[in-house]
Amino acid sequence: MGQRGRPTLSEIRQNIIEILYFMQKGYGYKIYSVYRKIFPSCTLKSVYYHLKKGVALEEIGVEEVKDERGEYSWGDSVRKTYYKLGPKAKPMMNPRVQDFFEKKFHQ
Repeated sequence: MGQRGRPTLSEIRQNIIEILYFMQKGYGYKIYSVYRKIFPSCTLKSVYYHLKKGVALEEIGVEEVKDERGEYSWGDSVRKTYYKLGPKAKPMMNPRVQDFFEKKFHQ
């Protein structure tokens, strides 16, 4: 019989895992901004969904949650959740992601 519900494998989540492999850790919007530079067709909502789903599947872990001060349209602080690779992450060394990070750090 076939699987019920959404498949656990996701191209978007796998791409996030690839990005986190090179970033080591990052907060949601930063991961999204890198994602958009490599794979343009993805929404912020979708990246946050897959971060949350990845945590539930242990493919992505939460490094820390920090309140940071700054000047934002909604006030003077923001709570950022920093993500890292989880114990069940399987980075596949996506050439597009690897190329992006090699070019970024060797300029």
